[in-house]
Amino acid sequence: MRQALWFPALPFLLLLPSSSSDAMLKGYDWGPGALVSEEIIGGMESKPHSRPYMAHLEIITDSGSAANCGGFLISQKFVMTAAHCEGRKITVTLGVHNLTQEESTWQRRKVAEQIVHPNYNSFTNLNDIMLLKLQRRAKLTHAVGTVPLPTRSAFIQPGRVCRTAGWGKTGVMKPGSDVLREVKLRIMNGKACDHFQLFDHNLQICVGNPRKKRSAFKGDSGGPLLCAGVAHGIVSYGRGNAKPPAIFTHISPYVPWIKKILKGD
Repeated sequence: MRQALWFPALPFLLLLPSSSSDAMLKGYDWGPGALVSEEIIGGMESKPHSRPYMAHLEIITDSGSAANCGGFLISQKFVMTAAHCEGRKITVTLGVHNLTQEESTWQRRKVAEQIVHPNYNSFTNLNDIMLLKLQRRAKLTHAVGTVPLPTRSAFIQPGRVCRTAGWGKTGVMKPGSDVLREVKLRIMNGKACDHFQLFDHNLQICVGNPRKKRSAFKGDSGGPLLCAGVAHGIVSYGRGNAKPPAIFTHISPYVPWIKKILKGD
């Protein structure tokens, strides 16, 4: 694990340690301003298998601890997630609704390669995007499918209402959810995220009305921001008290990088 750093202005990341461990992924043990992953607050349970692109990530960190993140299938061979979900070993499960009730829809895949964006910075959390190459291709079914990505020039208008989904916490003091949950979130003007000193409106999206008790929270890291069925963002980080808005990585600027990797496979 990397040396712990202290940066009080940086809020909480959205990754969730497993219930058997308090350990964090690298970059998560940053003193009073520690980054912690997020989950769904103020949302509702998703209809089973209505979001077939959702992926649950079981991570063994560099220190050997267990943690969880979300992700989403963008091709039969690749899952997209947040770079801060990187670990020593990752296992992806597709076709999941309830984590405690295994179904015939489940497809477990080992990750052959973790492709972190070359400019990812674990201190600023910029370029928080990673592609996971699966050892075996996913089989497309009613419960397992891909989600489309935006164009390079796609712009999300502030005020638009989008959705995110995950198995993260449903409250600051509550455990992670067993079932997939989703929540509607409003896209905010970048000024609403000015209190995040490292927010970059060119690479990130400010998401969640500060007047509403709706947000991603711990355990939702790596999950998608869905606008009209297109994945425009990736859950990245937010405040430790779960108060919105939260920061999502904007996918559009990374489309050329994504296409290059998928084409080279």
